[in-house]
Amino acid sequence: MGGVAGMRGRQTVRGMFQSLGVIMVAAGVMYLFIPHDESTEPVKAKDYRVELLTAQRAAPYPVLAPEGLGEGWRATVVSYRREKADAWQLGFLSPDTQYVAIHQSTAAAGTFVPEVTHKAKNTGRTRAVAGEVWQLWEGPKYDALVRSEGGATTVVTGTVSFDRLAEMAGSLRSKKV
Repeated sequence: MGGVAGMRGRQTVRGMFQSLGVIMVAAGVMYLFIPHDESTEPVKAKDYRVELLTAQRAAPYPVLAPEGLGEGWRATVVSYRREKADAWQLGFLSPDTQYVAIHQSTAAAGTFVPEVTHKAKNTGRTRAVAGEVWQLWEGPKYDALVRSEGGATTVVTGTVSFDRLAEMAGSLRSKKV
């Protein structure tokens, strides 16, 4: 009797492996024939118009947002937090999928800038962008262009070059409501 039970056990294991093989082949065939677009954007772009309008009405400073950016810029992060020193944040992915963000706040620049740039430091250098003078800050994670005006500090920061940061800074406009 032991021989028959052992034979049944081997057949069950073999049947399991055969079923698994059939499932794997079927899954492979389904993968090949189900259309999947490799160019699909994994990050969904946000429409930030409502949040921008809300921040422009609530903030005690001129809230900035870009106008006229070229093709391929996608807004990914947007927030306004009155309780956190009127902090405005608008983050983008650039056409080459690098992160660029605009941060504004009434908080002191000495604490606000290192916080939003992940410890960037003022280089002591400046750069003129669209007629405005910006400070250049460099950090281990993000570099930044920084300007204080109208009771707020504005930071344009990200993983891009200073030229790309300047492109964003030059596009910033305010429409105080």
